[in-house]
Amino acid sequence: MRLLQIENLSVAIHGTEILKQVSFSIDPGQILAVTGESGSGKSMTALAVMQLLPNGAKTEGSIRLEGQDLLNCPEAEMCALRGASIGMVFQEPMTALNPVKTIGDQVMETILIHKAMSHAQARERAKEVLTRVGLPSDQFSLSRYPHELSGGQRQRVVIAMAIALRPKLLIADEPTTALDVTTQAQILDLLKGLVEEYGMGLLIITHDLAVVSDLADRIVVMRHGEVVESGATAELLHNMQHPYTRMLFEASNHQVTLPQPPQPRPLLEVKNVVRDYRLPRKRLFGVPGQHRAVNDVSFTLNRGERLGLVGESGCGKSTLTKAILGLADVQSGEIRLDGKPVFSGHTPNRDVRRKVQVVFQDPYGSFNPRHRVARLITEPFYLLDAPPTGAERQDRIDEILAAVGLSPNDASKYIHEFSGGQRQRIAIARALIIRPELILFDEAVSALDVSVRAQILDLLAELCAAYDLTYLFISHDLSVVRTITDRVLVMKAGRIVEHGETEQVFSDPQHPYTQSLIQAAPTLPEIGRSMAKPIC
Repeated sequence: MRLLQIENLSVAIHGTEILKQVSFSIDPGQILAVTGESGSGKSMTALAVMQLLPNGAKTEGSIRLEGQDLLNCPEAEMCALRGASIGMVFQEPMTALNPVKTIGDQVMETILIHKAMSHAQARERAKEVLTRVGLPSDQFSLSRYPHELSGGQRQRVVIAMAIALRPKLLIADEPTTALDVTTQAQILDLLKGLVEEYGMGLLIITHDLAVVSDLADRIVVMRHGEVVESGATAELLHNMQHPYTRMLFEASNHQVTLPQPPQPRPLLEVKNVVRDYRLPRKRLFGVPGQHRAVNDVSFTLNRGERLGLVGESGCGKSTLTKAILGLADVQSGEIRLDGKPVFSGHTPNRDVRRKVQVVFQDPYGSFNPRHRVARLITEPFYLLDAPPTGAERQDRIDEILAAVGLSPNDASKYIHEFSGGQRQRIAIARALIIRPELILFDEAVSALDVSVRAQILDLLAELCAAYDLTYLFISHDLSVVRTITDRVLVMKAGRIVEHGETEQVFSDPQHPYTQSLIQAAPTLPEIGRSMAKPIC
């Protein structure tokens, strides 16, 4: 008997068709990947299995878990199944975890709700599953709170909650999207190990074929609420039939061509920068400790050059970025932009600050949703001594929106009216509108679909040619850094451990840490690339 059997599943919400005749199955011990762009129906399919669809949803077809019809299950029965027979790992662990409850209590909660064992036994099971996911109690106390853990550790807690009662089916919705490559590899290995150890079925949802090419037994490709292609992983990747599948494949390995950088002329100079953070006291009258986030970092970024910065979470990338932006002072060393110090004493230099802009990872979170696009992208005007007004201001808005592939009419819209890719284009427009000398891209494409990511990378290449951009591109996605930068810096534990021309570093890494990063990065098989038919 199949573990999960979905047949001709259709879902409409308030009359709008979301899923159309979706069919696939999962056996015990099998890993099935559902892939596609945002809006393709991946997450809605998972919510239908969990019977967590929004109000106004109407379903047709059948969803059976070991023969039990889930669509006709009363809510009381579904509550008994959720957490016990079906576990779910959500994309963003900080929204899935309760910030005011300890990780031990949150893992125990699932066990106690189902009255599977006593409180003492539940505590022991919580220790056991946290240890199984790589968080042993001697290093990670059950009394810790989510904010005391890294992103990868939080995701492990969410997985521990989902497997506390060893469910028959585990659903993982984009479990590695915002994680660095080594943590991503660890989470994928953990999920695979859990399937092998417990014999559960795993439904993993992702927008990136490279993530699951070595993990999944079968792949289902969805678009606009329909299954357009499915099959065994090796067979599907070697012989893709549908143009959309081939488009996803090519987008996962998208390459851009950057213009040649001009002759070296230093723009940003970072010399022997050190940044420490004070740690809490371990004893009442003890001396506070120090954590060195940035340790003697030096590099030069030339005009018209594109420099990459890679490393795991916690390596010091964000601290260094804040220092360059003038948002975090440094204990020693010097940062100069165009020959002028970023800090005058301990105060950010306004003359330098107006020459630097930043594009953040989450464009929606970096905008005020109450303001229209015209106001949002002109926020950097406050840095100018004489900001443009009237017709000149409108001309500048129209010009920059057109430069990033949007319409001047979009200036009157609100940010919620745009897709993720369009929001990132607006973020780039905001960074460009005062023509800065330097732009910092902080994980600017990590949360985007592969096809949208490809469009943004093409846009950056076009802007490099049109505006002679100089940027520092910070990312954990090595495939993106490889195609969008001229040189790359590799950072570990606050130090630059390797640097050089991008292709040279990726082709012949010298430092063991760089080698481990490249080995951990997910890649699609080359044979699939050669056998895939051209996109019509």
